[in-house]
Amino acid sequence: MSTPTGPEPSGREPSAPGPSGPPGPDAGVRRRRLIAALLTLVLVVGVAVAALVFNRPASTSTSAAAQTVQPTETPTPTPSETPTPEPTPAPPPPPEPIPELAPGDMNILIIGSDSRGNAREQAAQTLATGESQDHRSDALMVVHVPADHRTIQVVSIMRDLWVNIPGYGASKINTGLQVGGIPMTVRTVESLMGTHIDHTVMLDFGGFRALTDALGGIDVDVPIPFQASFETHHVFNQGLNHLDGQAALEFVRERYSFVDGDYQRVRNQQTFLRALLAKLTSGGHLNDPNVVRSLVALSGPWLTVDQGFDAMTVAILAYGMRGLDYNASTFVTLPTAGVGTIGGASVVLPDYGRIAGVAAALREGRLAQYAAANGL
Repeated sequence: MSTPTGPEPSGREPSAPGPSGPPGPDAGVRRRRLIAALLTLVLVVGVAVAALVFNRPASTSTSAAAQTVQPTETPTPTPSETPTPEPTPAPPPPPEPIPELAPGDMNILIIGSDSRGNAREQAAQTLATGESQDHRSDALMVVHVPADHRTIQVVSIMRDLWVNIPGYGASKINTGLQVGGIPMTVRTVESLMGTHIDHTVMLDFGGFRALTDALGGIDVDVPIPFQASFETHHVFNQGLNHLDGQAALEFVRERYSFVDGDYQRVRNQQTFLRALLAKLTSGGHLNDPNVVRSLVALSGPWLTVDQGFDAMTVAILAYGMRGLDYNASTFVTLPTAGVGTIGGASVVLPDYGRIAGVAAALREGRLAQYAAANGL
């Protein structure tokens, strides 16, 4: 019996003749059934082998399929020593506590210098040589911290208030910084209000910008919309404005855009101070000694303070006021008797009677009641 060399043109394999002649009509059917049975057997065996291999534990030998893909036996790597885990670092020690603020009240004079240079160096030069310097106090605020440290009372002083400067004579109060530095400014305010100043803080334009930017800007609720008349001519919309250092400086310095000029500028300075206090006291930041120290270190390069008001003293004060309610604090402007002209200069005239009333109320801790009763 010869072996067929390939399929016939029809695609069907030729049938081998049987011993008794041509095959019957069911011979092809029997062959197809036999092939189907063999294929079924191969399929069942394959499934069984696959199930055995893939359900075998991972520690058993590699499957035949894997061996086919990787015919070259890979050398077994030499097991390495398990590295010793590094010890868990000890938690950082708790922050060193900040001492509590001593009982009693205090008065702090805040001076905003209009220096375009370095107010600290200029003040030091005046103190060392007695020479006048080209800067004046653009802002003056007496901040009274009551004994309970829960609120503050702020009295703003108009920069053009015509007063007597001890050892110099009658002039605008902002001249004191120019001719006698911080000490003469302190003596002038003490003489005017009959109030002792315990500490001083001075900040110039550059420091004000830098400190505001370092704090990430301040959200200020602008009461009257306006456009600044200088530098970038920043536009301030009524309502909440996020101010960077430059915009904040234009906000607290502007006066020409307002009908009452310097009076609104003073109110804007108070508005900014409120916003600053809101940011510093929000979220309980002053409850964390580390945050307080960071704030003091942050402000250090730009603030000029008196010798008794070092970094630790400032930290003690800030930490001692962690319970401050700025909404319950009082902000007033020292009473005036209107404006006038002296020696060709526009000045603000003091109302000494009402100034004495404000000073007494401040000393006695009843400034809020006095301000409400007198429309301040």
